[in-house]
Amino acid sequence: MTKFKIDYLGGLRTRCVHEASGEELLTDAPLDNQGKGEYFSPTDLVGLALGSCVLTLMGIAAKRLGVSIDGTTLTVEKEMKSAPSRMIGKLAMHIACPVALEPKAIEQIEKAARGCPVHHSLHPDIVQEFHFVWKS
Repeated sequence: MTKFKIDYLGGLRTRCVHEASGEELLTDAPLDNQGKGEYFSPTDLVGLALGSCVLTLMGIAAKRLGVSIDGTTLTVEKEMKSAPSRMIGKLAMHIACPVALEPKAIEQIEKAARGCPVHHSLHPDIVQEFHFVWKS
């Protein structure tokens, strides 16, 4: 079990502490919802969790296949919606791998990416898009 401690600092800001490591991060309400937008918002962290999970699972698959995907980048574009309530409407991931791989390896790595537990944990109303670009 993983445990976090979150303190409300005032001004729509929180401090989040990962109990096992002591690592901290701050969150801030976004500009479009009364905040300063100086740190990741809570909904930004959902996109961050999804993107980092996808890259981690791609890395695990690559390691299992004996290939490297070092240098791969992932950009998340988050779109909010307001009806029926304010929520994440879409998370589009653009994944760029600077390494040329065999089609079979690409297929297995992309399958691993789509097996991300965060991807499967999000509400089905959230559109999740995967856009892969592989070096040829």
